[in-house]
Amino acid sequence: YFLDKSDKYDSRDVERLQQDDKWVENYLIWRHDVVDDTLKMIDESFQWRKEYTVNDLSESVLPKWLFEIGALFLHGYDKEGYKLFWFKVKHHTRDPKQQLDKKKLVAFWLEHYAKRDHGKPLTVVFDMAETGISHIDLDFVRFIVNCFTDYYPNFLTKIVIFEMPWIMNAAFKIVKGWLGPDAISMLKFTNKSDVQEYISGEYLPPHMGGTDSFKYSYPPLVDDDFQTPLCENGPITSEDEHESKEEIDADTKEAGELNEAQNLNQKKMNSIEQISKSEETDKTEVKPKNAKKALTTFKGPLLHISPAEELYFGSKETGEKKCLIVLTNVTKNVVAFKVRTTAPEKYRVKPSNSSCEPGASLDIIVSLHGGFAASLQDRFLIMAAEMDQSSGAGVPELTQFWKEVPRTKVMEHRLRCHVIESSKPSSLTLKDNAFNIPAKTNEDLHIQLTHLLQINRRLEEQMNRCLWFQQLSVVLSLLSVTVAAFCFYLAYAQRS
Repeated sequence: YFLDKSDKYDSRDVERLQQDDKWVENYLIWRHDVVDDTLKMIDESFQWRKEYTVNDLSESVLPKWLFEIGALFLHGYDKEGYKLFWFKVKHHTRDPKQQLDKKKLVAFWLEHYAKRDHGKPLTVVFDMAETGISHIDLDFVRFIVNCFTDYYPNFLTKIVIFEMPWIMNAAFKIVKGWLGPDAISMLKFTNKSDVQEYISGEYLPPHMGGTDSFKYSYPPLVDDDFQTPLCENGPITSEDEHESKEEIDADTKEAGELNEAQNLNQKKMNSIEQISKSEETDKTEVKPKNAKKALTTFKGPLLHISPAEELYFGSKETGEKKCLIVLTNVTKNVVAFKVRTTAPEKYRVKPSNSSCEPGASLDIIVSLHGGFAASLQDRFLIMAAEMDQSSGAGVPELTQFWKEVPRTKVMEHRLRCHVIESSKPSSLTLKDNAFNIPAKTNEDLHIQLTHLLQINRRLEEQMNRCLWFQQLSVVLSLLSVTVAAFCFYLAYAQRS
């Protein structure tokens, strides 16, 4: 394909395909490991990506009014922790002159999210409340379907359709024909009484029976995980107000002990990595294929942040209520930082708004309130920006600094929450400083589940073929009996 059509591909996509095994794997999974079908999908998606200049799509190249109407946006999570991609159908009207721009807007959001969360699947929500015949646009719907079936592999978990008007039943019969058997099973037709089977009320607007007060507005561009009003720290309860000095000192001491343990355990990790190959055959020490290092670091231009992607909390039973984030200033200037969360009612962050000296490291303690448990939907945002040497580092100076600093100079990094049931967390926690690699990560389970689903789909396809042949045989048998009976009838009639 590449030799014949290299001019039809974006060289950046080809380079990524050669380097990103996960991307290749997603194509294979979506095409059931059939290599020829996978190559055809890659060829089609690459040509589409170049035609729509997907790698270069940005806010500046799309009409501003497309963002302002709020027909498409990312917000919230379903009950499985997958991001919700909303289509407010009532805001869409058919217009051939605007069709290309609207399609590019869909591609912009999908690419924006794919780069942000490394291709983690989405749940699509068609909110069809207050829609009618004037909003039906099958060409646009087909494009959206093609994005998930042909262009973005293994990127769809389900399609939740809310309150589809009866007048659109015929249209969606056509849509089902485009989806194919795999995607049809992902369609979930819902109304106000059952939509919460898939999405909890905290991420549903009132007209869908939920309590989410979020209202889309532009500008600025919706910051996927952080559209709702945020608190930089958890709520201060009366108990927190009277928190004893001993408890604060204990936290500080505990964090200091952890720093010492980090250095020792990092050396242990290095030695473990050196001998890991020789231990692969040892049944008791075999590491899962996708096991990550217990300690990973995001290397940003201003701060190095550890852990890089996820904060590990235990369940209510394990009692692990605190995690540590380590920030290291890699610049020659003072760096101001803020930590924000999507669930301020759950978490206390100390410190949540401060600064870090050049070359220094600083510990941030993230703790859960007594009755709360961490959730996969919870996110943390770390914002950082360089300060002038003359600027002070007090609370008033920091407050003024964040009001004036340009957004283009702010480094942002996001962390997810990872809830584990084991009493031995695989990341930094303040109750167990050892570096333990979990036997099974979420990625392991996700891969195993995906393979099981593939096998299940193949079995379903085989059963469907068998049923089809069975039905065809019955029809042919009935037809044969009918023809034979008709022949006997004609013969009898002639004799009579």
